[in-house]
Amino acid sequence: MSDKKILIHNAEALATFENESGYVRDGYVLIENGFIKEVGTGTPPDVSVDEMIDASDKLVIPGMINTHHHMYQTLTRAVPDVLDSGLFDWLVKLYPRWAGIDDEAIYLSTQLAMAELMLSGCTATTDHHYVFPQRALQGIDVQIEAAKEIGMRFHPTRGSMSLSVKDGGLPPDSVVQDEDTILDESERLIKQYHDPNPGAMVRIALAPCSPFSVTRSLMEETAKLAKTHQVRMHTHLAETHDEDDFCVEVYGMRPTDLLEDVGWMNEGVWLAHGIHFNGEEIKRLGQNDLSIAHCPSSNARLGSGLFPLKKLLDAGVNVGLGVDGSASNDASNMILELRQALFLQRVFHGPEAVQITDVLKIATQGSAACLGQSELGSIEVGKAADLAIFDLNTMEYSGAHDPLGALVLCAPTRVDTLLIGGNVVVKDQQLCNIDLDTLIQKHRQKAKELMEMARG
Repeated sequence: MSDKKILIHNAEALATFENESGYVRDGYVLIENGFIKEVGTGTPPDVSVDEMIDASDKLVIPGMINTHHHMYQTLTRAVPDVLDSGLFDWLVKLYPRWAGIDDEAIYLSTQLAMAELMLSGCTATTDHHYVFPQRALQGIDVQIEAAKEIGMRFHPTRGSMSLSVKDGGLPPDSVVQDEDTILDESERLIKQYHDPNPGAMVRIALAPCSPFSVTRSLMEETAKLAKTHQVRMHTHLAETHDEDDFCVEVYGMRPTDLLEDVGWMNEGVWLAHGIHFNGEEIKRLGQNDLSIAHCPSSNARLGSGLFPLKKLLDAGVNVGLGVDGSASNDASNMILELRQALFLQRVFHGPEAVQITDVLKIATQGSAACLGQSELGSIEVGKAADLAIFDLNTMEYSGAHDPLGALVLCAPTRVDTLLIGGNVVVKDQQLCNIDLDTLIQKHRQKAKELMEMARG
């Protein structure tokens, strides 16, 4: 967290979500020691500050929070033989490529994904990393170092797979681990990195991959470990009908029943996708205070189904926004996800089904609740100073009369300025802590090497 005192002033629009429009005009935000000290409109307080940021002709929003990703997948975007695949076929074809990742691949893919997220106005992210071949056994450690260098708030999940093809699962033997190794590594990461304090730059969650790639025992033991150390849990659930069929065949129950059976039906859990719930299951999820990471672009690209957003919200289920892995999206851009979430719901349920402010709240307040980080997601006194500032004086936004509508409906642009914990990490649309051109060059080369290795 920064020890600077910063004043953002003259904001054309400040997204407080406290009124019908969602924003106030001529706003200011005073930041001290990485947290918001004062928020207001008009003339700001006459105080000495280390830095002033003029937000004239600019929109200031809470930093968006990405609740689901697989960052290593940025190395396998738009792979030819999976362009038209559904989830299971897509996984079977890509697992052999992912088996070739090493520490360098994880480092470069993590930074590239974070760079794309940050430049789209995202200040905090999770990542569901569950592939651990022999050359990348310390993948989470590598990711945490990459996040520290680029300056992003990071809540990685220690993913895992314990069922390979020989056990009836989908992944090859080379990327799965035994249960003891998974649990030991999970506990090590919590003890080494997890920071439970408000404003933490690193927290750890536990994330067995999915019902079709781990054992019931691993889900149960993970729940016990998470309870002992008071960390959150994450997994894929109810993403496709194939998953439903698998769970009924193997476990004799639907995915939601399995979730409850292994001790995961509680407020410390957020799920990825959550498309194929029936009415009774949705009610149960709400009663137990679960959260869901909505990944609209990935769901649409893989043809997985339509997310039941209104039903879930009406039942009291918290919803956040996620970009999902960049081999099924294939992007890490939160503005694109805002648009996709809005448009898909309106296509099927009409123009009044979801409002502009609804999707923005999902990407900020809802996402913060998914990660259990209540100090994030809004522009309020006492909250972390994670803010995204967009320049409205651009070709893409020219002629737009509602600033929040402009952000979601008009063509996406890069964030102008991004603050994380009071640190300026993007300035004038450029990352402050890394050389993006060099990163792209190295990342492209690594992607080519990975594909060549898979071809053998």
